[in-house]
Formats: sequence, C-alpha cells, structure tokens
Amino acid sequence: MSMFRKVNRELMGNIISQEVIYYKYNVTTTKTNMYGESVEGRNFADPVMLFALIELGSPESPTSDLGVDFTWPITFRFLKDDLLSPTLDYNASMSFGSNLNPLPGTYGANIQPAVGDVIQYQNGYWEVDNTYDTQYFTGKNPEFPYTDANGNNPLNPGLDQFGYSVEVRCDCHYVPSDRLNIIKSRM
Repeated sequence: MSMFRKVNRELMGNIISQEVIYYKYNVTTTKTNMYGESVEGRNFADPVMLFALIELGSPESPTSDLGVDFTWPITFRFLKDDLLSPTLDYNASMSFGSNLNPLPGTYGANIQPAVGDVIQYQNGYWEVDNTYDTQYFTGKNPEFPYTDANGNNPLNPGLDQFGYSVEVRCDCHYVPSDRLNIIKSRM
C-alpha cells in the first residue's frame, strides 16, 4: 500500500498537477438569523491548496420566468491521504503536495470535505453539493473488518490490515464570487 500511496502522490503532484484552493466552511464563526440563514455571509477557515483530478461538466444557461441562469457542474477528486492529518504514520515523513503555508516534512491538510465548502479552480468558485468516499484499494473498506464479538474474523484473520480508502469525490456547482464572503488579496 505504501508504494501505491507514493505513486498516487507522484502522479497527482508532479504529472497531473491540477491545483485548487479549498475553503472549509466555518460554522462556528458564521452568524445566522433565527431561520439558520447567514446574516453577513459565510465565513471560511484559512484556504488550503490541494491537488485534484477535475472533471468539468457542460455549462448551461437555462431560462425561466426570472430570466437566464447559469449552471456549471464540476467534480473534484482528492487523494484521501492529502486530506487526512499530517500526524498519521504514512503522512509524517512525506514531503509531496503543497498548501498556502507549507510545513516541511509533513503532508496532509486535516480537512474533511462537507456540503457547503467552496473550491476555487482557476478564476471560478464551486460549492460542494455531495461528497463520496467509495473508492477502495483492492475493493475493501478498511473500516469494516467484519469481526466477531472477540474482534476476530474467523474466516479471514488479519482482514483489517488490508485495503485503504483512496479518494474523496466532491460534486459541485458554480457559485458567482459576489455570493461568497471570500476576498482574494494575494496569492
């Protein structure tokens, strides 16, 4: 698994190299009214730059009684290791990847993608609609070792040592920049 992790990071960081900026929605600092709507716009944690595989959908301009709208679906795929904590054993000694404040010798952004987060790609912003964590190495989810009450798997001992979650997929929609509380100052 270590070899596959290193190959995936090499591909994402040095060959594919599609960088995005991830803004994690900060629920605790966003002021809301009694209906749960944000009063002064949403607040986000510090942005993090990540590598992603990007699948752009077709932009559309549907019309309605209110006029012309604009939709542009997109899918971002992140290596799960990029999103996990830098203190994990397999992230502690890695130096691949980047973020806006890089720390030498660490890897992992400590982010769990969720609905409402915003991803900046090129000059556009996309809001996360759904997240999926369903691609596993060898097709096995390591979080479910199928053990009995004693913690043993009678048919396949050591099954919890196999497989790992490879990616997190975020399906998103385009959001005009004037609807967000994000101000680009310097990069």
